[in-house]
Amino acid sequence: MAIYLPPGYEVSHQRYPVIYVLQNGSYRGDFDQHHASAVFDQAIAKDVIPPSIVVAADFSTPLGPSWYVNSPITGNWDDFAVKELVPYVDANFRTLTSRSSRAIIGSYLGGYGALRLGILHPDIFGTVYAMHPVGTGSGVQVFTARPDWALLMSAMSIDQVKNAGFSTLFLTMFQAFLPNETNAPLYADLPMKGSSGSYAVDTERMKILRSRFFISELVPQHLEQIKELGAIKMDWSRNDAIYDHIYSNQAFTHLLNEYGIEHEAEEFNGVGDPYWGKQSRMLKEVLPFLAEHLQTDSK
Repeated sequence: MAIYLPPGYEVSHQRYPVIYVLQNGSYRGDFDQHHASAVFDQAIAKDVIPPSIVVAADFSTPLGPSWYVNSPITGNWDDFAVKELVPYVDANFRTLTSRSSRAIIGSYLGGYGALRLGILHPDIFGTVYAMHPVGTGSGVQVFTARPDWALLMSAMSIDQVKNAGFSTLFLTMFQAFLPNETNAPLYADLPMKGSSGSYAVDTERMKILRSRFFISELVPQHLEQIKELGAIKMDWSRNDAIYDHIYSNQAFTHLLNEYGIEHEAEEFNGVGDPYWGKQSRMLKEVLPFLAEHLQTDSK
């Protein structure tokens, strides 16, 4: 993991709120590519946020994302977040340990994780900010449209489906949400059945996959938990080339409204890298939202 300590940490006796950052790629990406440390320094110097500790940990698996869920195939990543990572940080750094002093944020795949972990663990995380999250609900294309089913069904080794674009990404979903320890070499059930180019949806497996994977499906299952969260915000760019993300996020904010869940949602006109680029939504939107809701003392 990578940990940012605010200026003056070494010489103070102060305790600090903690921001957990879930990445879309490498856990060090924001620090190595986007100069996140300098951004946090600037935000603290300009009183955009109070002095805070920032934590980014590795949640990846050999094939890609873990989806922040417990799986007998890819690992217990939900447990890692709430039973190992947060307790370790609290035990080794001067943190404010109340949930109201702890935020979780992320972009894209990390935005999915921020919503998931926040919804399931409002006793751990008080504030959630999901930047352009994926996987919030059904898109325009059906779930089964993107993977190469012939490749997945004929694979004789896991190496055959590495670096296979959407097929690899969707296999990580299946290993996380449809794991099968006896089904080598993919160790997952597939939500399609058939052979020789003739495939049909396996309705029972699809039902299970949707209920476990989509954030929109988690909402009615965990309504009371969601309402315990101190603050939720999500945003997304209307210029995403994968329109499914725009469509599903629009639908998701309407779903939260249907259940009376207070939250903020914004569709913005972003191009390039809207969070760390010239527009710097991290400085202009994300961090000010956290500052508004993070508790900065031990009361």
